[in-house]
Amino acid sequence: MNPMKLPILLCLIFVSFSAGAQKNDERLTAILQPMLQSFHGVAGIYVHHLGKDRAVAINADTVFPTASMIKMTIQVGIFNKLAAGELQYHQNLIYRDSLLYKGEDILGSFRDSEQIALDKVVMLMLTMSDNTASLWLQSLAGGGAVINQWLAGQGFEHLRVNSRTRGREANREEYGWGQTSPREMARLMEMIYRGQVINKTASERMYRNLTRNYWDAQGILQVPPNVRTASKNGAVDESRSEVIMVNAPHGDYVYCVITKNNEDQGWNHDNEAWQLLRKVGFAIWQYYEPASAWKPDPAMGQY
Repeated sequence: MNPMKLPILLCLIFVSFSAGAQKNDERLTAILQPMLQSFHGVAGIYVHHLGKDRAVAINADTVFPTASMIKMTIQVGIFNKLAAGELQYHQNLIYRDSLLYKGEDILGSFRDSEQIALDKVVMLMLTMSDNTASLWLQSLAGGGAVINQWLAGQGFEHLRVNSRTRGREANREEYGWGQTSPREMARLMEMIYRGQVINKTASERMYRNLTRNYWDAQGILQVPPNVRTASKNGAVDESRSEVIMVNAPHGDYVYCVITKNNEDQGWNHDNEAWQLLRKVGFAIWQYYEPASAWKPDPAMGQY
């Protein structure tokens, strides 16, 4: 056997064994299944309680658009470069107007030749979901092909960067910037939390970065404000999504819910997909923390 293929083979065996070892949580499945089935579009979810090692998988291996969730993989690509000594986390970068991705990004308001530290660009990507920052970092990470090579080496089959990645033009046409299954996006979050991405120190820094999400109006609002969460979400007209790790009192759990082919493509608070994300998030919280009397304040939706 080619020795270069051995780590990948072992990783695939580990993933297969882990997925097979998890027990299906039939009670939670019965709670979530009707929510997803009534959605006007396609919805999928993967939930894993780390302590109980019980899971829910509904369309969990179906491929969906990631939208901005793909930025988690870009962060991994940057930390790969940091580990190799090719970048420094606090080094200054020089912004150029040619990097602009038109929209409402903070970085896009910079003047040409202004300096900004790499770590601040990472935070703009994750916290504000700044697209100009994200595409700049994707390039600094070596591009989508390099990020995808790492993902494949870790046994990810569906999770890939498509945008600005040669050979993935057809995938980009179908899925946009990136693609994933709910199971694989949740698995990446769990790997980061467990210290299994790059190394323990890098994983902790990446996880802490993911706890600072500005876009917190859906699933994050469905857990008490004193409970730590790490998350990344995505939103385009036809797809809404979230991956969230909840450090709950009675055990950590991670879940990823994604929709596509949405009939309701509006951008108001009552969008059907966003309602689904909120319903799912609170249902999971209630299930794992049944003694909690806390309920989300509906008035928070106005802020």
